[in-house]
Amino acid sequence: MLLEAVWIGFAFSLGLLVRLIGLPPLIGYLAAGFMITASATELDLPKEGNAIIAHVAHLGVLLLLFTVGLKLNIRSLGKPEVLGGSLAHFASSALLYTPIIYLTFEPDWYYAVMLSAALAFSSTVLAAKVLEGKREIRAFHGRVAIGILVMQDLIAMALLSFTQGITPSPFALLVLLVPLLRPLLYKLMDLTGHDDLQILFGVLLAVVLGGSGFHTIGLSSELGALVFGALLAGHNRAGELSKTLWGLKEFFLVGFFLQIGLGGLPDQQAWLFAALMTVLLPFKAVLFFALLVVFKLRARSAFLSGLALSNYSEFALIVAASVMPQFLIPLALTVALSFVVSAPLNRFAHPLYERLAHRLIPFERDIHHPDEQPVSLGDAEVLIMGMGRTGSAAYQYLEHKCHLVALDSDPAKVAEHQEKGNNVLFADAEDQVFWQGLTLGGIKAVVLCLNDVEAKVIATKKLRQAGFAGLIVSHSMHKDEAAAILDAGADHTYLTMSEAGVGLGERVRQHITI
Repeated sequence: MLLEAVWIGFAFSLGLLVRLIGLPPLIGYLAAGFMITASATELDLPKEGNAIIAHVAHLGVLLLLFTVGLKLNIRSLGKPEVLGGSLAHFASSALLYTPIIYLTFEPDWYYAVMLSAALAFSSTVLAAKVLEGKREIRAFHGRVAIGILVMQDLIAMALLSFTQGITPSPFALLVLLVPLLRPLLYKLMDLTGHDDLQILFGVLLAVVLGGSGFHTIGLSSELGALVFGALLAGHNRAGELSKTLWGLKEFFLVGFFLQIGLGGLPDQQAWLFAALMTVLLPFKAVLFFALLVVFKLRARSAFLSGLALSNYSEFALIVAASVMPQFLIPLALTVALSFVVSAPLNRFAHPLYERLAHRLIPFERDIHHPDEQPVSLGDAEVLIMGMGRTGSAAYQYLEHKCHLVALDSDPAKVAEHQEKGNNVLFADAEDQVFWQGLTLGGIKAVVLCLNDVEAKVIATKKLRQAGFAGLIVSHSMHKDEAAAILDAGADHTYLTMSEAGVGLGERVRQHITI
């Protein structure tokens, strides 16, 4: 029990400490790893401890990528901003980093090139965790970021195979038949119910079929977890499965962040290397922004996608362990510092864009953008923002009672509603440009069904600032969030679970009265 006591105790204590000062807990987990390493002699930890935490970390990564796959649109990988952006960024980053590393740290071109290639990638774990935490994986910029990360993972897998001289098994061609399993997986998903069997089904796909299955045939286990998640993405209970696995995935991911710190304590040379690479970190964001703008994205989407990708990848540690173990500790510190910088910035990504928008928007190309948003809502009387379960239910109730229009930041969800004939348009409530160009027309009431409380607050403030004097109603899960939305200018905020209880009680009262 000593290992568990140390890991959980350090992780919880430092995670809570950094949370209290406004930083993401994962930064505390990174610090906990380094502190455990520094105290290993005094704590007299068993030698097998690192192997155990590495296994836990791997399970966390597989579960994370599986849940990302549950929200992935495979067709997005072929879009110019994803395919072109990922390849151009990888090549440009490697070209920039190679001479810098060669001249300052490593006078060997092979190692300089390998280090540059490793640092060209962004962290799939951190970016996916940040986007998922803000419920932005399905937003346009989230889809672009995840698509680029998937492309980077494919490049990384090819690079690692080349450096290690590994050739995939001939059975790897069987991967082409995996999509044929979709009907069977859908049927099994329907049979699992909503409880523990559903959790086991998700773990089976992520760890056994996806992880171990792909590893057995010489492919990346991470890629396998992502692919099997993507196979289930179209199922109507994919979102439910993702939520079911949430707590399990979060617990195992603590092991991933601990593992980075457990790699060893850095010396002065490692600190200098990590410091220089951290100074160069803004280059990744600037380059991503520039490339995505070239590929026709608006400034906001390019900024948010680029910021999510502005970190160094855990793949750097895999490369180091395989072909240049002497750089494992410097790279571990570099990755950790990039997380420390990137995580807080992404937490405040939307307010940060609000401040920089006037400088970034002029870089947009004067053409049609794939993330273009509406400027007019037609003759609609009621606007619904957010078409998840709550928004869709509100739309269905009101569609024959008034003129309706709805907005959502998920392009695939918008397309699905439009195919059904619903008046749903693509737009992001947290986008400053959307509000600047929007004409409300005859809108008399707005229903806020957005996932994120920050988005609801921003939408409410923007509506009132635009002179909208009509009704604004919202739903919320928590009282403190409801208070924030009301303070922003909403007329009513309904606590979802409380209202469900009231509805049940009302149905009972009606039955008794009858």
